[in-house]
Amino acid sequence: MHESKNDLMVAESTDLCLPFIDDLGVTGVSIAVFGPRGGQSTICSSDGVAARIDELQFDLGEGPQWATLKTGVPTLVPDVSAGTHDSWPIFAASIGSLHVGALFSFPLLMGAVTVGTVGLYRRTAGALSPRHMEIAATLASALTDVAVRHAIVGADNEGAGESMVTPAMRREVHQATGMILVQLDTTGTIAYSRLQAHAFANGRTVQDVARDVVSRHLSFRSLPE
Repeated sequence: MHESKNDLMVAESTDLCLPFIDDLGVTGVSIAVFGPRGGQSTICSSDGVAARIDELQFDLGEGPQWATLKTGVPTLVPDVSAGTHDSWPIFAASIGSLHVGALFSFPLLMGAVTVGTVGLYRRTAGALSPRHMEIAATLASALTDVAVRHAIVGADNEGAGESMVTPAMRREVHQATGMILVQLDTTGTIAYSRLQAHAFANGRTVQDVARDVVSRHLSFRSLPE
């Protein structure tokens, strides 16, 4: 049976993570692309821990990837147990059970615009060597165009598969945010903040709560302020 180019691109997305593991000696990788309105498409995650790190940052709206998106430069945390992590205190506390020693985030750049991030983690603490920094930046630069194409294909392909290590475009979160916006007669930013806050307060992921909103099992109109 003939496979289309788009089918091949989606099927092979996990291969994008492998060079970072092979060349840098890190434990896991997650690659994400961000749309102009803040929507996130996770192209691939190499394992469950990498997927969870990615998910926590998405849910909480804080963490190394957000710092990289804002600055356009790598964010390096060679020892997650050291320091107060004032820029992402909730995220830092949330990954305590994941046994992560080091985190690194590299930008995916198109010209001067940061369109995504490559998140790396290592079980043990330790900085990347200058040579590994150079390799990571080179790999990130080389895959930017391909990652963006994967994000476009994933957004267009409503039937794209979803699993723990290769999350699909988080359409339900965006749909739920729109529904909350209408329910509360507010802005998109405030609607998403309410979604995040409810998820955190109840020990759930944003995606789980969004699913309840979309299926109409939960209405923010009936929740207390």
